[in-house]
Amino acid sequence: MAYKSDIEIAQGCKLQPITEIAKTAGVDGEFLEQYGKYKAKVDLKILDELKDKPNGKLVLVTAITPTPAGEGKTTTTVGLGDGLRKLGKKSIIALREPSLGPVFGIKGGAAGGGYAQVVPMEDINLHFTGDFHAIGAANNLLAAMLDNHIYQGNSLNIDPRRITWKRCVDMNDRQLRFVVDGIGGRVNGVPREDGYDITVASEIMAVLCLATSISDLKERLSRIIVGYTYDEKPVTAGDLKAHGAMAALLKDALKPNLVQTLEHTPAFVHGGPFANIAHGCNSVTATKVALKLGEYCVTEAGFGADLGAEKFLDIKCRMAGLKPDAVVIVATVRALKLHGGVPKTELEAENLEALEKGIPNLLRHVENITKVYKLPAVVAVNRFPTDTEAELKLVEDKCKELGVNVALSEVWGKGGEGGMALAEEVVKLCQQPNDFEYCYDDGLSITEKLNAIATRIYRADGVELVGSAVKQLKQLEALGFSNMPICMAKTQYSFSDDAKKLGAPERFKITVRNLKVSAGAGFIVALTGDVMTMPGLPKVPAAERIDVDENGVISGLF
Repeated sequence: MAYKSDIEIAQGCKLQPITEIAKTAGVDGEFLEQYGKYKAKVDLKILDELKDKPNGKLVLVTAITPTPAGEGKTTTTVGLGDGLRKLGKKSIIALREPSLGPVFGIKGGAAGGGYAQVVPMEDINLHFTGDFHAIGAANNLLAAMLDNHIYQGNSLNIDPRRITWKRCVDMNDRQLRFVVDGIGGRVNGVPREDGYDITVASEIMAVLCLATSISDLKERLSRIIVGYTYDEKPVTAGDLKAHGAMAALLKDALKPNLVQTLEHTPAFVHGGPFANIAHGCNSVTATKVALKLGEYCVTEAGFGADLGAEKFLDIKCRMAGLKPDAVVIVATVRALKLHGGVPKTELEAENLEALEKGIPNLLRHVENITKVYKLPAVVAVNRFPTDTEAELKLVEDKCKELGVNVALSEVWGKGGEGGMALAEEVVKLCQQPNDFEYCYDDGLSITEKLNAIATRIYRADGVELVGSAVKQLKQLEALGFSNMPICMAKTQYSFSDDAKKLGAPERFKITVRNLKVSAGAGFIVALTGDVMTMPGLPKVPAAERIDVDENGVISGLF
């Protein structure tokens, strides 16, 4: 049989009209706002209608530390949702929207893979329903109003050297990290150093994903700090009277997007903060709607469990009052061998020694979920044809030593049928009571919270604040922001802040070089190592493979 790419599989699927998917989900037509035949937004008024309905079970899908060998977290999430449906369970999936940066940069698409995808995948990977454009517009409106305020007389006494708000664009573009603007004479603004973030790193993305209503959205937007005055007082979007107009741009973007899987399982795809430089979870609104509509809400958090899952549990669950019922940790034999020191070119050969060296990465993630957060977990091994029985048994034996079962996931090739074994394990886990705990308490100091994440989740020796972070810590404490949770910005490729330290490194410190408050989102961002909020394109961008023919058929998105 000829190999089919992800996009060929997706384009060969017969989609159901979104009105039918809405019926399957239990969304009444009065709450459905169609964007063409196969996608729609759901009005948040549905939550009032469903307020007395009990929540379904909340299942989080996370993964080991990512590698170029791939783990298949989104694919597993989709396949698990389809697998639960095959068991007769009413499952609803909740995913993040892909950013154009990675789509045209390193990934070429992010809607699952093989026979476990959300569709229409081309729409989802490209402009979709315009949410990211609305977020970018709101972000840049605030930037324009800020600079205009300074140009028009600066009655708020803003120090142009202490502006923290950046413009954004949803594309990997290293050229825009540091810019000088406002040059060319007085009529062109006030000259100053500036820069761009990628849209998914904008605080407005986090605000949108954590807001629960239009009024909550407006309140959060008004609290966003854009800079400081000459006497070091914070200046907010509310001070600039920008929050109302920003909310107007975002009113439709706040509504969750409804699509379907290849097997017609309803899926909400909404919001898309990166997990390495933001909080890495889909919107609270999408999750809450899915929990009301389904017996099981299957959601994911970005990158490895040290990033996305930590933020899902310590930020999103804390703010939204959510409690997970089970966690799935996705791993591949190939990726674990890479963590054990095998070059990417040699991953297909059996290598039990390297696998044993790499497995501690998986086991550390498992221990974090089961011992730190006290949640029931299952390891989903995303099976590849080159995996040997001896390798699979080694992974299973090591996990069982920690009291955690392993389920083979074959959803890439078999869809929901290949996720039924995993689904059965998840159903069992959701029947168990759990004593979910956060990694740290609200009442701890900023330094204590940083150290809790570093020592309990990363297994570091602690954190070291360097450069401007030392002064920023004192300022944030003086301004009364110590009660907020921490959003760590860290490389996704290692438990440490050094991308080259694979596996389960020990005896290291996390270096925090910048602390800033996202007062609208409600957390403090700690930038560690050399992580950046504007990625660059690789040597050979995925964009070079993406094309469209004269009939409008897109190719190259995987």
